[in-house]
Order: sequence, then structure tokens, then C-alpha cells
Amino acid sequence: MYERVLLLYNGNAGQREIERHLETITGVLAAKADELTLKRTKRKGHAEEICREHGEDADLVCILGGDGTVHECINGLAELKDPPIAAILPGGTCNDFSRSLGIPQNMKQAAETIAEGKTEKVDILKANDRWVSNFVGLGLITDASQNIDDQLKGTFGRLSYYLSAFKTAREAKLFGYSLKLPDRKITDQAVMILAANGNYIGTNQLPALHENLNDGQMNFFVLREAGLSLLRNFLQNKDLNEWDRNNPAFDFLETDEVEIETEEPMKLDMDGEVYEETPVKIKVYREHLTFIRGEEH
Repeated sequence: MYERVLLLYNGNAGQREIERHLETITGVLAAKADELTLKRTKRKGHAEEICREHGEDADLVCILGGDGTVHECINGLAELKDPPIAAILPGGTCNDFSRSLGIPQNMKQAAETIAEGKTEKVDILKANDRWVSNFVGLGLITDASQNIDDQLKGTFGRLSYYLSAFKTAREAKLFGYSLKLPDRKITDQAVMILAANGNYIGTNQLPALHENLNDGQMNFFVLREAGLSLLRNFLQNKDLNEWDRNNPAFDFLETDEVEIETEEPMKLDMDGEVYEETPVKIKVYREHLTFIRGEEH
């Protein structure tokens, strides 16, 4: 039982759908809370402000929205002295970090999972001045994110992400980069770099998974060549044991810290939203926030 629960929801989502979700959710959560407060976001960045200003007043913050809303919320929660437990209600297009936590994608089942109250301390990345739950990427992944047609996204949902990614893969360009790792430095060329804290991108399971979300490591991928077949190979391989680790098109490593520099400043995709540019320092903050989790993740 929680004394105070804050339910924050994305005000930019479709009103009818939100009302339907809230009707489903509030009945379940109200039974587990002495006090349930609803707050609606009104603009980009508002979720971050709400969490920063009101997060410590709650025992549990429930985030109804997609990965972008989750990103805003953790940036409001991560620097609090005594952050509340966080929970995700998958109200977006892909809901990737909620998948990594094992949260059901059915809204009623997700609410029931939150009501059960099983928690886990999870790692959070910090990329320059932004906190990141799921991933930091540059190159192909950032271009795909920027090329998404908002109208297609509203009509076709996650299919719009695939269409954008496939289009971008055909046009991806090599860029020069250097990585500074704790034990070495690497200089090369790539079409995409991805630092993953979660296990999913665009609902696709990544080929290397975190067995635990508090292992203190990020999974770091470098894709060296453009083309649909390579992108498809990257997304469809579920296990490194089935993946040709000697394939010169890929590099994979695990690290708790990395600095990335590029020949020209490049935009960074953080949890599906474009923030900041290279150069970037990415660091794992182990067990930094506590989340509600599902049975399996």
C-alpha cells in the first residue's frame, strides 16, 4: 500500500485513448493508494518539471506515456535526494524500456503489475547532462528518428519507425569517430553507434541482452556498413551465440563508461528523442533508480 501515488500522463496523446486508459488504470491504482494524484503534461519538458518539483512528495510515480515521456520523467527524478519508486504504463508507440522491465503491454495488466509492487533497482545512463533510461545513439538511428512522419506515426504506430529506419538505412553515410574507453582508444568509421541500457529498440530485441538491468554495464554496438540486409541482420539476431562476432560489419563491447568524438558534431538520439550533440561522455550509474518490474524481463 502506498501513501501517495502520482500518476503523470502525456497530454499530447489522443484524448479519447487517454480517457479510456485512465478509466482502466485509476480503479486499479486507487485500491493501492491512500492518495492518488493525476497530473497532465502540457508541453515538452513539462513531465521533467513535474517530477523534479513533486517527485519527493510521492512514494510512487506512475508514468503513462511512451519512451519520450519516460525520458523526461527520469531527468526529473534522477537528481532528487530521495527519489520515489517509478512505474511505467506503456502508453506510447514502442514502449521499449517498459518491455525491458517485463511490464505487460496491455494497459490493465500493466496497472495490475504495478499494483503487485515488485521492484528492482536499475542502472541509468548519463550522457553529458541528460539522464537516459534506454539508449543513446548517433548516425543511422538518429537520422531514422528525425525522418519519422508524425502523421504516419499517428496512423500506423510502430510501423512508421520501421519505414523510416529502412529508408534511412539505404541512405546512411559513414562518419569518422573515436572512442575513449577505460582501457583503450578506438578510431574508425561507422554508420551507427548505439549505447544500450535496455534490451529493446523500436520493439525489436537487441542481439546482446542485459540479464539484469543493474549489471553496471552498457551494451555498446558499432555498425560499420549501411544497407537493409545489415540492419535487418542486426535487429533479427537475438543472441550473440547465434551472431557472427567476427563479422567486420559489427563491433560489440560492454563498458561502464565511454567518450565519443566525431569529426563533425553529430546529433544524439536519447530514448527516441534528439538531444545534444557529440562529443559526449556516457557513464553508467548503477542501481540509480527503483522501478516496478514484471515477472519476467
